[in-house]
This record gives sequence, structure tokens and C-alpha cells, in this order.
Amino acid sequence: MSATGESGAPGAGGEDRAVSPAEITAQVIARFDSCADPRLREIMQALVAHLHGFVTEVGLTEAEWAAAIGELTATGHITDDKRQEFILWSDSLGVSMLVDALAHPAPDGATESTVLGPFYVAGSPLRPYGADIAEQEAGVPAWVHGRVLDTGGEPIAGQDEEAPDDHLRGRFETDAEGRFAFRAVRPVPYPIPDDGPVGRMLAATGRHPWRPAHVHIVVRAPGHRSVTTHIFDAESEYLGDDAVFAVKPSLMRTFEERAADDPERPEGVEEPWVSLELDLVLAPGEDEAAVKDLGRTH
Repeated sequence: MSATGESGAPGAGGEDRAVSPAEITAQVIARFDSCADPRLREIMQALVAHLHGFVTEVGLTEAEWAAAIGELTATGHITDDKRQEFILWSDSLGVSMLVDALAHPAPDGATESTVLGPFYVAGSPLRPYGADIAEQEAGVPAWVHGRVLDTGGEPIAGQDEEAPDDHLRGRFETDAEGRFAFRAVRPVPYPIPDDGPVGRMLAATGRHPWRPAHVHIVVRAPGHRSVTTHIFDAESEYLGDDAVFAVKPSLMRTFEERAADDPERPEGVEEPWVSLELDLVLAPGEDEAAVKDLGRTH
């Protein structure tokens, strides 16, 4: 046995009693009192208070603590420049959508935001009105068209709509009446990566990894707040239990099924297709200079 004594420490002239869990928490919180950055101090002290509160509330055991450390270690090992498992944790626990909701409250009538997703690529090709963004055969043809408007219902001309690599991605400028259109394919549900720590958590807790069918869109215009959002197929599975909690009722739209011989079919379409009419509404404000890609994996 070895022993070390410090002045003022229990067993070295102080009270001979056990330190309570509440005292441990208080000591850790107080240790950040000298932090010169007030915001960092607020964040760290709140983090300690809530983290210790969680550990106390559930009575976390040493085995459970060790298992959690193991999963975090595995999360670091599986994360690389193409896969960000830490963000997957954030998304699957609803933290990403909560941060987004706090950062981007939508005024009445404005298109609501969601998380960026993994598919944004800066510098996607600028395509003309009505261009086909599917550069190879893929799925049911979809004609997506609509307008970009301000909250007063007026069209916003000349702005960029970005849907991130070149296959099924492109940038479009609206015309003088705020209109845009492009050919794509009807989206389908897909799973987030579930072959790592997050997947093990989902399986252990009876959750699935699936996301409902959606289209990713980023819209920008000078003098307006940019919006990063999804448009969800209203007939898709998993709308009620999206693995990353991104579905909002205002973002669900109907893809209208059209016949192969429909006279309004887009050029080059010879099979049954779908049409999506979509108006996107931007609130006035400062445009964000750049979309931040944090390396998502879904």
C-alpha cells in the first residue's frame, strides 16, 4: 500500500470523512472559475454540471463507464477524412438538429432549415435552367421546378441554388421571375452508416438507421439569409422516425406521378416520371459567406 498526503486533503489533518458526489461536482465546476473567456467558462461549467448530473442520475457503473470510453475510442478510430462518426453520434442523438434549430429560427413563411448532410461539394457545375443533373441512368426521372421568393411573396432573381461531385448535383441561378428547374431522379430512403459505434448503439436500443427520401438544397441570395434544407417525399417511409430527426412537416412535398406520354414531360424522358413543384422562401438578412462541410457521412 502507498499513501500520499497533501495539506488540507482528507486524512491529512482535515475532516476524516468521505467526499460526497456533490462535492466532487462542485470542485470541478469551481476549477473553471479562473477561465478568462466568459463564454468558454459558461460552456465548461454547464458541461460539467450536466455531465455529472447524468452520471449521478443513472448511477453509472464502472463497467458502463469503461464501455462508453471504448465506444468513444472506436469512434475516433473509424473517423477519417471521409467518415465523421462523431457527427453521426450528434445527428443520431438529435443534437445536430437542435443546434440548427437554435442557430436558424425561421420567420413565419420562410423555408425551414435542416442539417447540411454529406453531399455538399463546393464548386458544383453551374447548369442552365431545366438541365439534367443525373449524369448516368439512375431511378425514376424527376422534374423539380419552382420559384425562390422573399417573405413578401416577391421573386428573387439571379440567386444560386446549390445541390452539391457532379452526378445528381448542380448549381442553378433563378431567372427574372425567381424561377428554377432541373431534372433529377426521385429520391429513395437510405441508411446512415451502421457498421460502427453509432450502428451498434442503434441496434442495441431497437432503432433503425434509415432516412426518408429527400433532396438536399442550399439557397443563397444577397440581402437574404441563406438556407440549407431537405425536401422530403411526402409518400416516403421513415418520415415519422428519421434516424437523424431532420423531418419537419413544412418540408414535406408530393412528387406527382406522370405518364410517359404526358405532354409536359421533360426533354429526353420517355418513361413514367414525377414532377415536384417547389417554392423556396428566404428571409431578409445577412447571407452566409460559405457553407461549412464538416465531413458528414449520410
